[in-house]
Amino acid sequence: MNNFITRTLSAAVYAAVVITSILVHPLYFGCVFLLLDVLAVREYMSLMKVGTTQTILNMLIAACTFVSFWMAIQAPLINWGNLPFTAFMAYSALLLIVVSLVLELFLKKDNPIQRWGYILQAQVMVALPFALMNIIMEYNKMLLLALFIIIWVNDSGAYIIGSLLAKRKAGNHKMFPRVSPNKSWEGLIGGIVFSLLCGWICHLIGWIPELWFALLFALVISIFGTLGDLMESLMKRTIGVKDSGTFMPGHGGILDRFDSLLLATPAIILLLLAFCSKTTIIQ
Repeated sequence: MNNFITRTLSAAVYAAVVITSILVHPLYFGCVFLLLDVLAVREYMSLMKVGTTQTILNMLIAACTFVSFWMAIQAPLINWGNLPFTAFMAYSALLLIVVSLVLELFLKKDNPIQRWGYILQAQVMVALPFALMNIIMEYNKMLLLALFIIIWVNDSGAYIIGSLLAKRKAGNHKMFPRVSPNKSWEGLIGGIVFSLLCGWICHLIGWIPELWFALLFALVISIFGTLGDLMESLMKRTIGVKDSGTFMPGHGGILDRFDSLLLATPAIILLLLAFCSKTTIIQ
């Protein structure tokens, strides 16, 4: 019972922080998600045991990348646009990546090629999706809010349907038992159905004017969110940990809460670039 209360309160605080950061002000959003971005990279580098120096360097890289995206996209909305500074932060991120890779020459650690992979994965699969959220915010902040809500609804739908069917005699058909024993194809379908319903509601309340795009938006989030969750599960199972960290009591680490977004965010960016006429589809 105590664990349930802890999980509920922790989830409520997490949801409140995310929702208010998106709705209140671009500066608040930038501060909150910059912090989450940097802490997520720190958590990943800690899991991979790459050492303090590389961890700090990669946290700086993540910060520079996020700030360069934020300055280019969000800052002009509040008259803080500064192209030279934006370029400086972007080039700083690239330079620090090179420094981080070259540093392996001097650290004399075992398997430097594997450590290079950790460095690049930390930036491409963890830090970059956080920075890309600025692009979705630029299209329409309600889209970013819808992205989070659909992810939460998808996870809930998959859990509810999967749990209900697991009690039936036929049971569930496991998706990837070696990676995530509790995930089933029935749960995936349940998550998709719940996500489509949520996308339809987003259309009804005016967040996404075009119904076809709202449904496609929800479908992409559900599929790629599930894949992101499975990839993080594969990572944890490979290195032998249950949770990525202890940032959220009862829920694990930041990566445990944002794993679905690590693939869903880039997928939504591609969807927006492919289909969106901002004036007719999402505004």
